[in-house]
Amino acid sequence: MLRTIIRRLVAMPLLLLGVVTVAFFLTQFTKGDPLVALIGERQMSNPVVVAAARERWGLDQPLHIRYAVYLGNLLKGDMGTSLRTRQPVASDLAQRLPATLELVFAAILVGGVVGVALGVLSARHRDTAADSAIRLFALTGSSVPMFWLGLMALFLFSVQLGWLPGPGRLDTRTTAPAFVTGFYTVDALLAGNWALVREALAHLVLPALILGWTVVGVVARLVRASMIDVLSQDFVLAARARGAGEWRVLINHALRNALIPTLTILGFTFAYLITGAVLTETIFAWPGIGSYAVDAARTLDYPAVIGVTIVGGASFLLANLITDIAYVLADPRVGRGGR
Repeated sequence: MLRTIIRRLVAMPLLLLGVVTVAFFLTQFTKGDPLVALIGERQMSNPVVVAAARERWGLDQPLHIRYAVYLGNLLKGDMGTSLRTRQPVASDLAQRLPATLELVFAAILVGGVVGVALGVLSARHRDTAADSAIRLFALTGSSVPMFWLGLMALFLFSVQLGWLPGPGRLDTRTTAPAFVTGFYTVDALLAGNWALVREALAHLVLPALILGWTVVGVVARLVRASMIDVLSQDFVLAARARGAGEWRVLINHALRNALIPTLTILGFTFAYLITGAVLTETIFAWPGIGSYAVDAARTLDYPAVIGVTIVGGASFLLANLITDIAYVLADPRVGRGGR
């Protein structure tokens, strides 16, 4: 396993270089001029202003020069300056990434726990009305458009019933806790501000449930299929023959082995949600990198788009590495080459 980790760590910079290269050239060949967002459409007819802006932002250089300069700056930790916010892209991402991570962790927790529970129940009551109902629920979670589900949830639970607050991480008049981790729930807890903890959790509930429902469908179906396969194995039959209780067989024997394939799905789902939570963050006004990417794409903010792409690529590579390690720890046979 150590050799595998070392190989992955050595290969990661090369893979990230490929991600950066593809993202850089795709943005350069995209139709549209970023100067429109910088100086406005009315000034685009002024050649003096256009020339000055192109020189200021390095857009007057040949493409290969711009690529070499960008790579050189990236090696020094400089992702460039956002054309929209006029702030370093790395700084923008550092400010917004904790919000996305807090939402994604909560969604994975909801999706993982609920999905595993439903998958076990569905396999336990295979081909019954309960199994059909759970499978329909899981299919609905994967099929219903997220933007519609989010809007309906806001309308019902926030506007009509008033059970939960509206969009945002906190109420508009509430001051955010002192930055420690960037997770409002954790930072408020560290500050001992229980009222702020409750407010942050209340704002987190709806977007986490909406984003987590898509995870529930995938996890529930996979756990059900794995459980059905494991329940027919000899070691499960042997455990039942020794007089082990049904739930003990399900949890201690079957579920432990059925969860191994689920680790891969959860790992890649986590990486996908970091940059894939665009709709959820937009609907709930969640200031994460998903909404940042939408604003960057809308204004042709190429440095910001490339920066988000780098974060997404790094997330997938790290998730792949961590998933492989967890897979080996959960099933030592993988580390021994299946022997």
